[in-house]
Amino acid sequence: MPASEETGSGPVVHDHRRIDPVTGQVRGKHAASKPAGTRSAGRPGRGSPGPDAAGPAEDQPDDKHEERDAAEAARQTEESSEEAPEMVTGQVIKDGEQAADIEAQLAERTADLQRLQAEYANYRKRVDRDRAAVRDQAAAATLTGLLPVLDAIDQAREHGELSGGFKSVADSLQAALGRLGLVAYGEKGDPFDPKIHEALMHSYSSDVTEDTCVEILQSGYKVGDRILRPARVAVAEPATGPDGSSNEPERPASEEGN
Repeated sequence: MPASEETGSGPVVHDHRRIDPVTGQVRGKHAASKPAGTRSAGRPGRGSPGPDAAGPAEDQPDDKHEERDAAEAARQTEESSEEAPEMVTGQVIKDGEQAADIEAQLAERTADLQRLQAEYANYRKRVDRDRAAVRDQAAAATLTGLLPVLDAIDQAREHGELSGGFKSVADSLQAALGRLGLVAYGEKGDPFDPKIHEALMHSYSSDVTEDTCVEILQSGYKVGDRILRPARVAVAEPATGPDGSSNEPERPASEEGN
């Protein structure tokens, strides 16, 4: 608000308003400190300008300050507009480098995760395989220890001694071992296979065309593809070969006389 003070010739009003109420423009830095409508203490002299003439002279510094401020503002605006593209370009380059760095880190972490997942999958497969092998070995060791019991049961069955409560126990035992995967093999007339048969007796026969198990002396047992004990058999070989020649070895003359 304007401030007033009393002088000898009348009140002097100082206008400190930043905005000119007439033009609406920002006044200069020194405009607000000048009094509005200032008059000299005495009457104006003959050669001195009157109150009306002093107004334009006092307004000239304000105009100069306003022009200088406007030129300074225009210069700053122009410099800001020139620096803006450079700042934007630099920011884009920086953002692009950061994005590339983030993508590289993401690819590296993804590769690490995939490698770790593959290693874990292989580890689980190896653990499961080892666990199954240990389980099979334990089952095979237990079943192998029970084979003499099964042989005794077979002998009792052949002699007709398996009856009553003993028969029920034997049947239950064999059923339980069968659920564990134990399988008995070896039948009369099976082709002889040295991988699963053990020949305890050998003979020649014209009734067979290949090496044949003519008698099962002791049953064989297996679990899956694993042989716990080969079947012990008596093997008969054909008496004549494909060309009709005899396969039986010739006896010495001393044995023929006896």
